[in-house]
Amino acid sequence: MKKVFFAMMAAAMMVGCGNKTQQTAQNDAAEVEDSLTGAFTAYDLDGFKLHVYNTNDVMGDASYIIEGKDSLIVMEYPLFKVNAKEFADYIEKLGKPVEIDVTDYHLGGSDKLPLTMPEGMPAFIEGPVYGGMMKQFASQFGDTMVELPTQKAAEVPFGQTQKWNGVDFDFQHGATSDFPAASIIIGKQVYYTHWTPAEAHVSPLQIGNAAAVDAELAEAKKALASGAKYFIGGHGGLAEKAQVEFKISYLEKVKELLAANKDAAAFAEALKAAYPELPGDADALAQALYKK
Repeated sequence: MKKVFFAMMAAAMMVGCGNKTQQTAQNDAAEVEDSLTGAFTAYDLDGFKLHVYNTNDVMGDASYIIEGKDSLIVMEYPLFKVNAKEFADYIEKLGKPVEIDVTDYHLGGSDKLPLTMPEGMPAFIEGPVYGGMMKQFASQFGDTMVELPTQKAAEVPFGQTQKWNGVDFDFQHGATSDFPAASIIIGKQVYYTHWTPAEAHVSPLQIGNAAAVDAELAEAKKALASGAKYFIGGHGGLAEKAQVEFKISYLEKVKELLAANKDAAAFAEALKAAYPELPGDADALAQALYKK
């Protein structure tokens, strides 16, 4: 299990997430602001505005701001100093106070902001898996990383809905193969989970065995059934319903080909034949799924 969790977070160093978005997102995008490092895009929704920050860091991380009438709720504060500064500068331009920092899958440079996490995540972050991973990152990236927050986080039980600045945040269990964090439905319109669905071969750092295929498939079906308009993740930015539908179809094909092929080479060839133009590394996925 420890290897699985380390691999999933280290995903970042190897993953580039590019999503095809539909015309709906283009219509809702109120503004786009590109910076030297990351890029911001804002989307007008019913009752709030969603600000998406693609950090363009080695992790492929994304951070978010939910702007209500009077205040801001930030999610997944960036991990690297250059991104944290851009994020803070952007927040300052919005001219509203930050009410809550929701740290779900990714701990970042929240500084002294009031932290909220899914129930159990503070203990998990302090434990050997997540804590060890962060020590490894600190050793690798050194002074480019922010100082991690030390304040006590409030915990939200799974199945509970919090209302911040008039916007509902519904905390549900995430994929069972992932960290014990939450899928969060924001204002009944935005579905947040660890990985943004993309029209690409799934990274073996997200799905490393057959059980993870089933877990991610169940999570994708839950996301689609939520009725959300947009789907966002800690890696990958923003996607739409079409990308969730693709992920479901793709994972169902993966299950079918796993049952039909006895080794990684045959599986990889069959998967590439099924999706001849799809970006991503089918061979790496195959090696992970057939690893003894």
